Amino acid sequence: MTLQAKVLIVDDDYRLRALLKSFLTDEGFLVACVASAEQMTENLKRSYYDLMVLDWMLPGEDGLSVCSRLAVEENNSPPIIMLTANASEDHCIACLKCGADDYLAKPFNPDVLVARIHAVLRRSPRVVESFAENKPSLFDFGPFVLDFTQHCLSHKGSKLDISSGEFGFLKILAESVGKPVSREQLGLLIKGRNYKPEDRFVDVQIYRLRRLLEIDPVNPVYLKTVRGVGYVLIQHPVNE
Repeated sequence: MTLQAKVLIVDDDYRLRALLKSFLTDEGFLVACVASAEQMTENLKRSYYDLMVLDWMLPGEDGLSVCSRLAVEENNSPPIIMLTANASEDHCIACLKCGADDYLAKPFNPDVLVARIHAVLRRSPRVVESFAENKPSLFDFGPFVLDFTQHCLSHKGSKLDISSGEFGFLKILAESVGKPVSREQLGLLIKGRNYKPEDRFVDVQIYRLRRLLEIDPVNPVYLKTVRGVGYVLIQHPVNE
C-alpha cells in the first residue's frame, strides 16, 4: 500500500497540528489541517481524504458529535482516528460507539499514530480498493520514472534528490497526467486550510520541479503552464 494517502487533521491546537503535519508529511502522507468542525465540513465538501485524525475537544461542535454526525450522513466520510485527552475506558467506548475507527489518548508517540493510520487504512474498503495491489506503482514520463511505493524519482536509472513536498506535487500531477490541475487545488491538497492563494508556495514548488525535470526551465516540455487554468504534466512531449 502506498504511503501517499491523504489525511485531514482536525485539531484547534496549532502547535499539535503543525507537529503532526510535519511528521506525517515526512512519513509520505499528503496532509491538510483545519481547526474546527465548521472548517472540516467545508473541506470535506471540496476534497477527498483517505483518513481523518479528529480531536475530541474542539471549539463549537466537539469531535464526538462530529463523529456521530458523519457516521449517519451519506457523504462518504473518511475513516476516523479520534484523539482524546482522557485514556479511560469510558472515553474509549464512547469514541468507538460514536463511529470512530480507532482512538489515541494524548500525549502519544507520533510513531504510534502512524501505525494506527496504516492499520485503519488497511481495514478501509474504499482505501483498499483505491490502493489495490494491481494498481501500477511506477509512472514513467520521458526519461523519468516516478515510484509511488518507494517515494523516489529516477532519471535514466539514477535516483534524483527530490523533497517530500516536490514528490507530493509531482504525484498529484502524475495522477492527473495530461489534465491541468489548478494552482489552488495543488495548494489545498498539500497545505489544506493553511494554504493562502496570495503566498508563493505553489510557485516555488513548480519552480523547483522544473529545475529538476527540464533542460530549459523557461521553456518546459514536461511540466507546462496552462494559462488561466493551472499546471499539467505531459507524459510524452512531442519534442522529447
